[in-house]
Amino acid sequence: MSRPGVGQVKNRAPASIQISAEQLLREASERQEQHAAEPVTKIHDAEEYQSFLKQRRKNFEDNIRYRREHMGNWVKYSRFEEENKEFERARSVLERALEVDHRSSELWLRYAEFEMRNEFVNHARNVLDRAVQILPRVDFLWYKYVYMEEMVGDLAKCRAVFERWMEWLPDDNGFLSYARFESRCGDAGMERANEVMKRYVNTYPSSRAFLKYAKWSEFEAKNVGSARLIYESTLVELEPEEINARVFKQFASFEERHGEPERARVIYKHALALFNLGAQDPRKRMRTDIQETAQDLNELEVQKREDLYKSYVSFEKKHGDRQGIEDVLLTKQRAEYSKRVEKDPLDYDAWFEYAKLEEDHETKETTHARVRDVYEKAVSNLPPSSTEKQYWKRYIYLWINYAIYEELTARDLHRASMVYETCLNLIPHAKFSFAKVWIYAAKLHVRRRDLQSARKLFGKAIGLCGKETIFTEYIALELALGEIDRCRTLYTQYLKAMPHNCTAWKRYAELEHSVGESERTRAIYELAISQPALDMPEMLWKGYIDFEIGECENEHARKLYERLLDRTGHVKVWISFAQFEGTVAVGGEGGLQSCRKIFQRAYQQLKEEGMKEERVLLLDAWRVLEKDRGDAKSISEVETKMPRRVKRKRMKLDADGNELGWEEYFDYHFPDDQGAASSNLKILEMAAKWEKLHKNVSNSSDDDSSSDESDDE
Repeated sequence: MSRPGVGQVKNRAPASIQISAEQLLREASERQEQHAAEPVTKIHDAEEYQSFLKQRRKNFEDNIRYRREHMGNWVKYSRFEEENKEFERARSVLERALEVDHRSSELWLRYAEFEMRNEFVNHARNVLDRAVQILPRVDFLWYKYVYMEEMVGDLAKCRAVFERWMEWLPDDNGFLSYARFESRCGDAGMERANEVMKRYVNTYPSSRAFLKYAKWSEFEAKNVGSARLIYESTLVELEPEEINARVFKQFASFEERHGEPERARVIYKHALALFNLGAQDPRKRMRTDIQETAQDLNELEVQKREDLYKSYVSFEKKHGDRQGIEDVLLTKQRAEYSKRVEKDPLDYDAWFEYAKLEEDHETKETTHARVRDVYEKAVSNLPPSSTEKQYWKRYIYLWINYAIYEELTARDLHRASMVYETCLNLIPHAKFSFAKVWIYAAKLHVRRRDLQSARKLFGKAIGLCGKETIFTEYIALELALGEIDRCRTLYTQYLKAMPHNCTAWKRYAELEHSVGESERTRAIYELAISQPALDMPEMLWKGYIDFEIGECENEHARKLYERLLDRTGHVKVWISFAQFEGTVAVGGEGGLQSCRKIFQRAYQQLKEEGMKEERVLLLDAWRVLEKDRGDAKSISEVETKMPRRVKRKRMKLDADGNELGWEEYFDYHFPDDQGAASSNLKILEMAAKWEKLHKNVSNSSDDDSSSDESDDE
């Protein structure tokens, strides 16, 4: 949308003549007007010179009259008089300016510099004396004053000026300037400089003053012993609130610079304990000697303590042994994990890694305290929802790992049992439960040789959780103990809770079979197959039949096959039945005849049901049997029943019945099938035979004609 009043470009095509940046600069340079130089005034005699001065002074006076408070006009006026060697006039101009603004420190400085440039030392001294009397808090006037006195070589007066200045209690730079002045006065001056620095720390008893004093003693006074004594006095004489992390950092760096790594390590260790630098969160590094809260720490102090810790890490990397370096790196990793879990307390993977770190680096001095503290903090962060199990799947392993640590590492089985108990009390069993926790807790009681508690816990787990794994583990425990009656009771409860579970029925029957109770085993199988709904009935029937075969009850097994075939006519059941009949009497003809009868029954039934692929599988199994135990005639009879595989096309439809296109598939045509399909197949076979015969006849006629031609020649 265009703005009103602004012209719009209608033709956006590029101009025919393009102008380069170089051309624009050249044209601008050519069209630039010549600078008009100011006229040069040439003075030939004194009269013209006085006239020139009069005119310039009139201009300066007019400017001052126009802007009297503007100090720049006064300074330019005095500079003009100075350049013309009219020092009295220049001094008069500056005095007039001071009457306008006598508190302008810049004006006093210009006045003093004017006197100093022209070597009017006494005048300069008087000006600076007046200036520091009027403006005693302006430090650069004092600096200029003492600089002038030192330059003229009057050290006594310079010292007197410094003493006057010290009465006004300047900042640390003023005292340092005084001390440096005294140090430049020779050996005797160094003692006076030391006294000046003592006055400084007595005037400002702070860590900043002591550190500057120690730094001056080390680098300027070159007195290492005095510097060390100052650092020690800092820790002794100052109030605890005044001692910050910077003091320890500089003290340790001082010892490190002068080849005392052990002293530096002691200082760092003391600082680590004093400021609790081992805490992972920088905000939780509180003083241990005074009452301090997080609100008392500002960002600057937090940064100082962080810098102290980094210096300690760097020191240990340079001078520490392997154990010291590992401790430093371990502390750094703890800080990283602490930051992660503080940012997201529900990041259970971070808690796992944090606990693993503490377990791997556990020492005898810690006495499991660090690891337990991490686990306690981790399990205190409950999942956000108590109704959805997905949020608890990772959380529950914190409790499991905690209990495993207590059992295997800490060797405290009682505490491990308490961990499991607390975990079980925490889980909302009305909504969901975790079978593994119940099982691990019960097995822990077993390892503690408390079978009564383990059984009670398993019983409670069956009532609150009721999962399959709890039944299987409980039964495995009782079976290992040889309590068969208890196993039967548990299987009864198991099957009441899950009557559709075929695995449970089969294991129950196998248990009874293992103790020689065949009738009970048969009764259990009968009860199992009579259930209206089963998850894997084929496994149950197979187990029942295998049991009867193992007991050499062939009639019972044969009846079971018949009962199973009444329920389902699956081809695998027929094949299994036939193979069973074939193995009943391997060497006799009766078993083979029974086997063939079953194959024939199965073939007829599958044929009536129109199940072609199943018939193919049945014929394959029948042919294998005949090749193994039959003769050539029986094998040929089965071969004549084998189908022919034909490729066909059919329309492919989607779920809504829409046509998706043609697809190819294989169909089977059996020789003994009746109907349109078989008649069509016979017609096709006859046509193929006729075509083959026609080709043979034509080939023979061609051969006869070629032979006749050769005879004529």
